[in-house]
Amino acid sequence: MKKVNIYFNRWFSVAYHYMNLIRNNEDGIPVQIFATHSDIRHMSLQGADVAAAEPELEGIEYVQFCVDFCRSHEIDIFIPRLHMLDIALHASMFDAIGTKVLVCRDLDLLEKIMDKGKFYESVKETGIMTIPDYHVVSTAEQFQAAYEDLAAQGHQVCFKPTETEGGLGFRIINNDRNPLQDLFGHVTPYISFEEAYRILSSVDSFPNLMVMEFLEGFEYSIDCLADESGRLLAAVPRRKAGGRLRLMEHIPELEDIASRVAGAYRIPFNFNIQMKYSGGVPKLLEINPRMSGGLHISCLSGINFPYLAVKSALGGELQPAEFAGNVLASHVEQPLIMRINGESVVTDAVNLSGSSS
Repeated sequence: MKKVNIYFNRWFSVAYHYMNLIRNNEDGIPVQIFATHSDIRHMSLQGADVAAAEPELEGIEYVQFCVDFCRSHEIDIFIPRLHMLDIALHASMFDAIGTKVLVCRDLDLLEKIMDKGKFYESVKETGIMTIPDYHVVSTAEQFQAAYEDLAAQGHQVCFKPTETEGGLGFRIINNDRNPLQDLFGHVTPYISFEEAYRILSSVDSFPNLMVMEFLEGFEYSIDCLADESGRLLAAVPRRKAGGRLRLMEHIPELEDIASRVAGAYRIPFNFNIQMKYSGGVPKLLEINPRMSGGLHISCLSGINFPYLAVKSALGGELQPAEFAGNVLASHVEQPLIMRINGESVVTDAVNLSGSSS
């Protein structure tokens, strides 16, 4: 049986787990996994059979690099993360060389999802989820007005850039902090309104910030799998359960939200919905049109999310998948000898920048 060549461009470290989940698939389909990263010693590359350095490029130049890589290595499936929107915009370039790209091709939707302000407006129109009270601001004066409005409604206030990943730029406004204690204590996401306003007022304008109510309940990541047409096949709600514990549990209202999101937006393959409770109501934080950073944990439910997305892209028939019951999970560190293309990494990364198959 011919091996399926699968390519990951620059991903998070957890792509190491995605690669192994695909490699150890339940159908016994042989795969060869290729990966690139600007850091040849990045952890994600340790899951690849063939690793190479990638250049620091943007726009069409980066897309052309990926196309050339896929062509020269006869890639069947490309699973992008970095510059996903540019890759989706030029997906036809990959079609032309016979490479299937696991990406949402609805460019309008993809642009909205990647800008939280625009996506919240879209959700308002559909009414399929509850969203937090919020304002989008780009000046200190707008920031002050937004803060005062939300505080007057009784909300604790937080803010985050509209275009970012993970927790980058996230801050919670707390005016009762002791600056001296903060200086000598742990780094926290808390900041006073006065300090935030002082920083923001140092410039005429800044990239859009979403100023919103802080939600105090459990936060859930709903890992979802859909086929190429966007038909939902699986949804696993996952939350932190203290320390390193993670709990995958059946929450009917969250599973219903996943079904409504799939029906409204038809996002293909893997995507993730982040919700957080407030007053018993789940409210939207964001949607990621890709595999989430914790997806390998959700796979302990018995659903191999990364492989099933690949199987769908290859034309395989998929049936809806459910997990039998709640699953409590955790993780421990695993020491690894760093290797690139089967050899131990003992020299500087610069000397390996041309490493390939």
